[in-house]
Amino acid sequence: MTAYLIRRLAQLVPVLIVVSMVLFALLRLLPGDPTTEILGQEASEADRAALRADLGLDDPVWLQYLNWTGGALTGDLGRSWLTNEPVGAVILDRLPATVELGLIAIVLTVLIGLPAGIIAAVRSRTKTDAVMTTASVFALSTPHFYLAALLILVFGLWLRILPPSGYVPFTEDPLQNLLHMVLPAITIGSTIIAVIMRQTRGSLLAALGEDYVRTARASGLAQRRIVTVYALRNAVVPVVTVAALQIGALMSATVVTEAVFTVPGMGTLIVNAIFSRDLPIVQGAVLVVVVFVLLVNLLADLVYARLDPRITY
Repeated sequence: MTAYLIRRLAQLVPVLIVVSMVLFALLRLLPGDPTTEILGQEASEADRAALRADLGLDDPVWLQYLNWTGGALTGDLGRSWLTNEPVGAVILDRLPATVELGLIAIVLTVLIGLPAGIIAAVRSRTKTDAVMTTASVFALSTPHFYLAALLILVFGLWLRILPPSGYVPFTEDPLQNLLHMVLPAITIGSTIIAVIMRQTRGSLLAALGEDYVRTARASGLAQRRIVTVYALRNAVVPVVTVAALQIGALMSATVVTEAVFTVPGMGTLIVNAIFSRDLPIVQGAVLVVVVFVLLVNLLADLVYARLDPRITY
């Protein structure tokens, strides 16, 4: 296991290098001049040239990239071009809201998506299965911004049972914090819940058709024990794979969802930084998200061996 872990961590290095190069190049292709966003339209050409030199924008792109990656390797992601704050400090300030939002969405996925998939598989080709399958198609087909607007309209404005937007830190008021997080978490988790439900249903149906399940039924074991003890354990491995892949979709969904619900998280930070051309913030935030997604997928690979003894490293 240790050798496999070291090998996988080593494989992450070229991935991060390629991602950082593509990210850095794409941001440099954005139209407009960052100095105009910082100094305004009325700034003189001399002031813009001085700021451009101070930010290192006159250096070749390859030299700018090496300076940025060199700092990133030591934990220095640079400073914001607008506020001059350390990028790492800005990210740490915004990260808790996004982490909390993601954790709540994952909890909803486990509490709703997994049981719904099990029920749909056990009651395959019934009205219950048809309703759940239809609901999952609706969830997969609905854009996050549309679902967010719909939830705000129904629960925030018509019924007035949940806050339509805003954010309250957990340390200030835990109850209000959770109430403000319900609608954004449902918005983000809807797609993942649908994906996990469909994958669980398909994997469990395949497992229920295996010979060992028919043998267990012939031996007189209860259906609940067959499903929960024997079939589900074999069916959950591909579900873990899909769940790990959905973490990237979850992080991308936070960009739109946080902007709609005005949650001060990583998604809002990235959107605002893109519009203001604060490239160090965008680079640092996206790099942190990429590292997180890669580590989650690595963790999923390690979990396989615990779920299925036949898998060894």
